[in-house]
Amino acid sequence: MLEVKPIQSKAEQEDICIRCGVEFDVDLLAYAAVVDDELHGVCQFVLTPEGGSLRSLGTVSSREPDFTAMFVLGRAALNFIDLCGVHYATFDAPIADEAEERLIRAIGFSQEEDGRWGVDLTHFFEHPCQHHATGPADQPNF
Repeated sequence: MLEVKPIQSKAEQEDICIRCGVEFDVDLLAYAAVVDDELHGVCQFVLTPEGGSLRSLGTVSSREPDFTAMFVLGRAALNFIDLCGVHYATFDAPIADEAEERLIRAIGFSQEEDGRWGVDLTHFFEHPCQHHATGPADQPNF
C-alpha cells in the first residue's frame, strides 16, 4: 500500500534525504513516500511569499524508481501548499533527465517563458486528473 507521510522530525528528514541522495535542508518541510512499509522517496518543499516551491524530489538510491509513488508524493506536496492558501508553486530542483522531466510534467508543472517550472494551483485539486501531460500509467518508471 502506498502512503505519503509528513516527516515529523528533522533527524528523520535528514536520514531519509541521505537515503534518497538529496541534500537535507533543515528549513524545508518534507513528505516521504512509503510502499508496503518500505521507503521509496522524499520531497522537500517550502512556502514563500512568492508561492510554494518543491526543492527536492528523490528516490531511495538502492531502489528502482516508482513513478506512481513519486507522482503521488509530488501531488501531496502541492495539495498541502494549496490547502495553506498558496495557489502557485514552482519546481526548483535540478531535473536529471527526460524521465524525471516527464514526472515533473505529470505532477502538473509546465515550463514557463523564463525557463522555470511552475503550476497554478487555483482550482487544481477540484479536477486533479485533468492536470498532467502524461499519466502514471503511461510512464511506469522515471
